Amino acid sequence: MTLTSHTHEHVFLGSSHEENAKRTLWVVMLTVVMMVAEIAAGALTGSMALLADGFHMATHAGALGIAAAAYAYAKRHANSPRYSFGTGKVGDLGGFASALILALVALGIGIESVIRLLQPADVQFGTATLIAVVGLAVNIISALLLGHGHSHGHDHDHEPHAHGHDNNMRSAYVHVIADALTSVLAIAALLAGRYLGWVWLDPLMGIVGAAVIARWAWSLMGATAGVLLDQTDAHVAAEIRELVEQPGDARITDLHVWRVGPQAHAAIVSVVGHPTTDAETIRRRLGPVHEVSHLTVEFHPA
Repeated sequence: MTLTSHTHEHVFLGSSHEENAKRTLWVVMLTVVMMVAEIAAGALTGSMALLADGFHMATHAGALGIAAAAYAYAKRHANSPRYSFGTGKVGDLGGFASALILALVALGIGIESVIRLLQPADVQFGTATLIAVVGLAVNIISALLLGHGHSHGHDHDHEPHAHGHDNNMRSAYVHVIADALTSVLAIAALLAGRYLGWVWLDPLMGIVGAAVIARWAWSLMGATAGVLLDQTDAHVAAEIRELVEQPGDARITDLHVWRVGPQAHAAIVSVVGHPTTDAETIRRRLGPVHEVSHLTVEFHPA
């Protein structure tokens, strides 16, 4: 056995890293163009729903830019010795930052909508509706661009925090869907205001949209924070414990399992076992645990 056979690689980027990076960049460009159009149209027409959607899209452009930068940084520094377990979690850091931005967006939209509800303003419903429809079309195109990468990461998931999530792609996808939601609410409010005279519905839809977006932000923060804080993956840990201890000749005394990339886990397993067992035996037993890309086994004879 050669020395090179014992070396470890620490590149834990997702299998769709390149594809997801390209899709995110396209969506950033689309979002910036539509952002400028919606903010300008919202200011000219006086529509709170449209203006909120425009500023919402502006912050999303920044958040999506973070997602694109995270992909680029993770790839550029994938082999850097500065990072003990590679850069597989850079996307989760980007996702957490995006979730914070999403929460601030929800707060801003909610406050401004309440002000507009108490102090109604004149709205040019026709022009505002047209722009909102164009914005929705852009959101749908963006969702389709990101949708494949998002769903691919969930094909084999069995629980909310299961292995396989690319939280960077998830954050970009949630931002786009949030944009689509605010566009739909804006269109509904503008049509109701134009044809039914329900001017109050425009800011009310802003409040509803803010509440839904805040909930998405909270969910995304929880998922990414768990990865950043090296939360134990209970499913993988249980599988490791069962495979090691089932034969009855070994017992785990210390176990650490955490995610180091969208589709990769690291594990440190300390075992006390019968003298006829050794570390290599434990490694062979853990062969079926395909989620673990970096395994460290510590063995002590009983």
